[in-house]
Amino acid sequence: MKNLNSVRIAVIGLGYVGLPLAFEFAKYFPVVGFDCNSRRIDSLISGFDVTLEFSQEELKTATALTYSADVRSIEDSNVYIITVPTPVDRYKNPDIKFLLDATRTVGKLLKKGDTVVYESTVYPGATDDDCIPLLESSSSLVLNKDFFVGYSPERINPGDMLRRLPDIKKVTSGSTPEAANFIDDLYKKIIKAGTYKAPSIKVAEAAKIIENTQRDVNIALMNELAIIFNKMEIDTESVLIAAGTKWNFMPFRPGLVGGHCIGVDPYYLAHKAQLVGYDSKIILAARLLSDGMGGYVVSQLLKCMAKKRIHINGSRVLIMGFTFKENCPDLRNTRVVDIIYGLKECNCSVDVYDPWVVNSESLLEYGVETVTQPVIGSYDAILIAVAHDQFKVMGANGIRAFGKPNSIIYDLKYVLPLKDSDLRL
Repeated sequence: MKNLNSVRIAVIGLGYVGLPLAFEFAKYFPVVGFDCNSRRIDSLISGFDVTLEFSQEELKTATALTYSADVRSIEDSNVYIITVPTPVDRYKNPDIKFLLDATRTVGKLLKKGDTVVYESTVYPGATDDDCIPLLESSSSLVLNKDFFVGYSPERINPGDMLRRLPDIKKVTSGSTPEAANFIDDLYKKIIKAGTYKAPSIKVAEAAKIIENTQRDVNIALMNELAIIFNKMEIDTESVLIAAGTKWNFMPFRPGLVGGHCIGVDPYYLAHKAQLVGYDSKIILAARLLSDGMGGYVVSQLLKCMAKKRIHINGSRVLIMGFTFKENCPDLRNTRVVDIIYGLKECNCSVDVYDPWVVNSESLLEYGVETVTQPVIGSYDAILIAVAHDQFKVMGANGIRAFGKPNSIIYDLKYVLPLKDSDLRL
């Protein structure tokens, strides 16, 4: 294995995962950040990060980091870190097209002694069964003789400025003990929280996928409890606060489950389970329940409007928040869109307000146009879908001002106190 003094890194994919990695590694090594999206590259070269994870001032400090959409720029690298998206298709099956494309690209560049590290979330065995054979066929090289592979799952939390990449413990692994040690030493350079060297690549892959599956199942349980308690006319948050006084009660909350991890990764695990002869019961049941929460929210809102004699056909509804989580511009797999589509099917006029979202991005991704500012006194119902800090600062009076005198506030995220909302999840 090479020593750290000779490392030249290429990070493939410069999204929420790749850019922080490239930025931190550039403090110690020469790094090329590669992305096939030339607009993303041009934006970074100009000093602007559309994910808002880095300020212009921060990006200026990364003097050993260059950006490129030209594959020739990473030919001289000897460590390739692949951080491309791994979504699901319309049928909820794993879609590893981006992963295989990136693998093929890197395989054509591989030289003897090089190391490839995967960070993209996959089902256990994907690195061994799908990626390594493609690296070998594309390069005509042999694993563990000519090149080495590792897996170090990403743990980035978009929008979290307190727990950034160096502050989150990193799992590492390698295709040989020597490769595992090298990769672990590499990440130790940038991870202040420390690393954990898994005994195999498959263990590292599985560890990542159950982190998000565990959260998904627990949130689904909270969603089911919220549905039950709503039928009993018991406030769910009040129950959770009371239960949370016991030391070992886990503080999960109900809600829409979107994003690139929690709402996606369990499908990868269920897919792999099926391939080895087991049909998932709990995992897919949790997914089914949470995927239906948008429809549940719409039905609850319409029932409340009917009780208050608000005419549904032609009513105006304000949805506050469109991103998949608070205080970040990430629209990937946002389930707020289910509520928007559901209300529009009932002939409601829907305005979407999110200060974190660029209108062109929401139009391109979902065909949804956002408003720059809601109109005071115009809405029959106001639905708080994302707990952005800007909404918390508004408070009940500021949010209520958007509504008509008889309007409804439906608070999905417990932004307001119980007394200040008409409906809560």
